[in-house]
Amino acid sequence: MADLGQRPVSRRTLLKGGAAVAALGGASAFLAACSGSTATTAPSAAASAAPSAAAPSAAASAAASAAAPSAAGSITFGSNYSDPVPQKAFADTMAAFTTKTGIQCTINTVEHNKFQDTINAYLQATPDDCFTWFAGYRMRFFAAQGLATDISDVWQTIGANFSDAFKTASTGDDGKQYFVPLYNYPWVVIYRKSFWQEKGYQVPKTISDFTTLGDQMKKDGLIPLAFADKDGWPAMGTFDILNMRLNGYDFHIGLMAGKEKWTDPKVVAVFQEWAKLLPYFDPQPLGLTWQEAAQKLINKQAGMYFLGTFAGQQASDQATHDDLDFFPWPLHGTQYDSEMAIDAPIDGFMVSAKAKNVDGAKAAMEFLGSPDAPNIYLKSDPNDVAANKNADTSGYNAFQKSSATIIAGANKIAQFLDRDTRPDFAGANGMQQFLQSFLKNPTQDLNKFLSGIQGFYDSLPPQ
Repeated sequence: MADLGQRPVSRRTLLKGGAAVAALGGASAFLAACSGSTATTAPSAAASAAPSAAAPSAAASAAASAAAPSAAGSITFGSNYSDPVPQKAFADTMAAFTTKTGIQCTINTVEHNKFQDTINAYLQATPDDCFTWFAGYRMRFFAAQGLATDISDVWQTIGANFSDAFKTASTGDDGKQYFVPLYNYPWVVIYRKSFWQEKGYQVPKTISDFTTLGDQMKKDGLIPLAFADKDGWPAMGTFDILNMRLNGYDFHIGLMAGKEKWTDPKVVAVFQEWAKLLPYFDPQPLGLTWQEAAQKLINKQAGMYFLGTFAGQQASDQATHDDLDFFPWPLHGTQYDSEMAIDAPIDGFMVSAKAKNVDGAKAAMEFLGSPDAPNIYLKSDPNDVAANKNADTSGYNAFQKSSATIIAGANKIAQFLDRDTRPDFAGANGMQQFLQSFLKNPTQDLNKFLSGIQGFYDSLPPQ
């Protein structure tokens, strides 16, 4: 399998904001402070199927009965699965866990962006037993801080279900496992097949083909590339792919780790290239969420959309979803074309260091690491592909088969900017606002702009 981009992360000072959340009373205050948060108990599969159910409790360890026979009682699960499709998929999965084990699961669902922005402090206060999270640097970061529970014993049971690459992606700097992967998905250029056939468009292989296609789409009255960055993170995917296409995977990962400098002329070249391409992007991205941008593609206002395949969640009817297809970002004619590097983030689950029911939480992890979990989850969210190699892929739709093909064809795989670098650099006060600043004024002095990014990185506490 492709290189999944693992790097060591050392310990650093106490995460910012912990005292503030602790003073608010931990998890309940964390939830209360976040708009749109909900708490749901999933006692059975039938209960979790209710439309209003929040992403059900990740006490998801149905197989737990075998691995942790003493597990009982109830667990709580902090979830960022706040959009309707993944929320239902997770609810269905956790309801199956409850039905199998009898362990009750209360799922505390927080709006996705608020969950990410607040998790540092949340994990230091009174967190849930389990929580949804990501592989890569940010998983290793929390493990190194002592904020996650070692689940290496669970991996002794579930390890045969995963490739070595996925196990590595779940392993901390100390060689122990702290994460159970559920699925991953590629960042790709999405389009509507029937619309392209009607217009006579062809999939572009090179960036020159891409701009030629974009010119034709403009003549046809379309926005060539749907784009949104109101929430601050979607633009990170565009930076990632341009940096990997122009400068290669190793330089990109080195930049994320602070081993390369943002003031390097190679990074200047990335933003110069991006500025040249911006006339093909939606001209008002800072006022749009990713969901709104996806609707522009679905409604045939835009010809393409570069995002993770989760964008398919916005195609609410089956016929429209079946009409979606995608391709990797075009090649730029550099020495790194052969890498076919992409972002293909891995989502999954962890157990907090302060879990009150560790046996129940580990039972959930064992269930989530079984083939049953992705089999159930992907029935409701068929926009991702299972990390579990023993999951049933016979029912994969064309969308999922294409995802698997693109991931298999990538020789280098990154996790995504805000997963491959330190949280305090990627957040709202860091790269989110820097990238939005660039989008507001792409003709600004790039040397000054990048000096500001480097200065911010250098100002952060040592790790």
